[in-house]
Amino acid sequence: MEPGESIHAAALRELAEETGIRAKAQQVFTAVDAFDHGDDGTLRYHYVLVAVLCEWLDGDPVAGDDALEARWFPMDALHSGALALSRDVAKVAAQAALIAPRSDGPDQPKTRA
Repeated sequence: MEPGESIHAAALRELAEETGIRAKAQQVFTAVDAFDHGDDGTLRYHYVLVAVLCEWLDGDPVAGDDALEARWFPMDALHSGALALSRDVAKVAAQAALIAPRSDGPDQPKTRA
């Protein structure tokens, strides 16, 4: 986060920078600890990743400098083991799916599950 930046603003900025997607932030719904340990096992950094549910507005996913790949995936693909994912991505996505309006993609109307 940038100094003085809200969680929602930071999430939207990062989403746009890393994927080219423009969205509307809806709500914070979970946080995940990420620990970075040195070769000797000592803790170097402790990151807290805050998940924000967003509504897609426009843009086609394109990988930015911190992303290996950016594209739309069906939810079941996140659990297949075939994708290189950061820790807890599938778990966080499943939590988001429980609270998000249903959609078959960015061009489809959204309905409550």
